[in-house]
Amino acid sequence: MTEPLTNNVYPRLLSPREREWIEWILPADRPGYKRYRELLDSMEVIGEGRRGQGEIILGEKGARVDLESPLPAVFAYGAIETNFGILSITVREILDAQISIEIVSHRADFIPEEFEESRRWTYSTWSIGEPCPQCMKPVREVFMHTSTGDRLMLAICPIDKRMWVYDAASMVNRLIPATNYYNELMLHRNIRDPKIALDSKRLFADLAKYTDEELTYAFLTYNKIRTKVHIDGLVESDRKEKPSMIRRLAGLFRK
Repeated sequence: MTEPLTNNVYPRLLSPREREWIEWILPADRPGYKRYRELLDSMEVIGEGRRGQGEIILGEKGARVDLESPLPAVFAYGAIETNFGILSITVREILDAQISIEIVSHRADFIPEEFEESRRWTYSTWSIGEPCPQCMKPVREVFMHTSTGDRLMLAICPIDKRMWVYDAASMVNRLIPATNYYNELMLHRNIRDPKIALDSKRLFADLAKYTDEELTYAFLTYNKIRTKVHIDGLVESDRKEKPSMIRRLAGLFRK
C-alpha cells in the first residue's frame, strides 16, 4: 500500500520534496518571492493549519500554531499534473511570523511517494506578454501606473476565470478573487440589476465590454479595501480611452 509523503509528527523540518515544491513557486530571481525563500531556513513545520491534513504551518522554533487569526490571502500558487491527478501547492501571506502552506492532491487524502509528472505551472513565473500559465491562452492585460511611478499589470484570463496583478518592483503575481473585484466594478458602473451585479462570472464573459480605465478604477477601489499591493497615491490606466460620440452627447445632456 502506498504511504503518505510525510508524517504528522511536529515540530519537524520540511521534507526535501516539500522544500523543492515550495521553492519552485517562490522563484529566487524575483525579489518579492526571494524574501519568503530566505525565511524557510529559519523556520520549521510547527503543526497543521485549520484546513486540516495537507496544510502545514511554518513558524519559528518553539512557536505554536495560531488558529485564531483570519486566514491570510494567497501569495503564490502552482499545480503539478501527474498520473495520480493534480497536485496543488499554495503559499499564503506571512501573518504573525507564520506561513500557511497547502500541498494537496485533488484526488486523494495524501500524496504517494512515487508518481509520474507530466506538466507543472505556476502564476509566480508569469511575465507581461505571456499566455495564462494554466490554459496557455492569451490574457487581457491592463497596464497601470501609480502617481509615484510604480508599474502594475492587471491580467485576466477569461478561459480559466482567473485574475492576478503583477507588481513590476517585486515581480510578484498576486491572485485576485473575482467576486469582490466584480462588486467594485459594478459599483463603479452603477449596475444594480441583481442578475448582472451578483453574477461575478459575467466579468469573464463580458470582459470585452469593459475599458482599461474601468478595470483599473475597480482595482483601485478593491485594493483599498483588500490590499494586494501596497500603493502610495492613485492608480491610473496607461491607456486613456477616447469617449465615443454617443458618450460625448450623453455628457452634454447631463450638464
